[in-house]
Amino acid sequence: MPFPIENKLVIAVASSALFDLTESDCIFREKGETVYRAYQEENLNVPFNKGVAFPFVRRLLSLNEAFPQEQPIEVVLLSKNSPETGERAFRSIQHYGLDICRACFTTGEPNFQYLPAFNAALFLSGNVKDVKAALQAGYAAGRVLPTKYVADDDSDKQLRLAFDFDGVLASDEAEKVYKTSGDINAFYTHEVAHAGQAMQLGPIGALLQKISVFQQLEKERAKQDATYQRILKTSIVTARSAPAHERVIASLKAWGVEVDDAFFLGGIEKARVLNILKPHIFFDDQMTHFEGIENIPAVHIPFGIANIT
Repeated sequence: MPFPIENKLVIAVASSALFDLTESDCIFREKGETVYRAYQEENLNVPFNKGVAFPFVRRLLSLNEAFPQEQPIEVVLLSKNSPETGERAFRSIQHYGLDICRACFTTGEPNFQYLPAFNAALFLSGNVKDVKAALQAGYAAGRVLPTKYVADDDSDKQLRLAFDFDGVLASDEAEKVYKTSGDINAFYTHEVAHAGQAMQLGPIGALLQKISVFQQLEKERAKQDATYQRILKTSIVTARSAPAHERVIASLKAWGVEVDDAFFLGGIEKARVLNILKPHIFFDDQMTHFEGIENIPAVHIPFGIANIT
């Protein structure tokens, strides 16, 4: 029997994250809604090109193949298109064989308020205003950054997820200490003093908790079936270094989360690790940390003190 939606890991994805809508957006901005509608109708059976979040979504859905009885993963299309203009997105979903059957079309109106209705653990969109509004309302959300290349190698069955720690998985409590004092030593003094104290969950910390549940399911499956190849791999890539690493570990334990890798870089450019790790999606709250990464789908979390200008 399939999981009730309350027990599923649900990701809500905007069409701007799942597909490359550059051409469509350009027509809407330059020629208006009437021409845009006609353009989508004329190209109804022309699938959109894959977007930045496509590899992440496709691989995440593949977990349902590993657990066919439970079907524990669901992806919902959350679109500000009208139902008519959104039809091309659904036909593109069918073209690529994605198992997405639920959607929300709001004809230009905000839609993040419907996230609880779908039990969504994350909202991905290319629209920064929508993402900020969702975060301010207390929902987990991230802005998918544009890239000209989408890695989607069919022979690579793994799904690699990489996360920054402060302001992403955890609150920006420690970041505030550094930003307000301007002194890295004050940050380390604070973190050593609180080394054994778990931090509060950040904007997408609950997402990692839910993913960790499925990692445990995969581990149990691998114990029972030696031929089973695990799909999920999670990594933390943080600018922290010893001794501030201890609080990360204490927090993960308190949250009931296990990750496969943790990189404590101490200020080394994250690109040096990410370009080797090659995650299918990387979450960070600071735009500077996306510099130098090559062909890696990136999600900015515009949250907390790091994003106050």
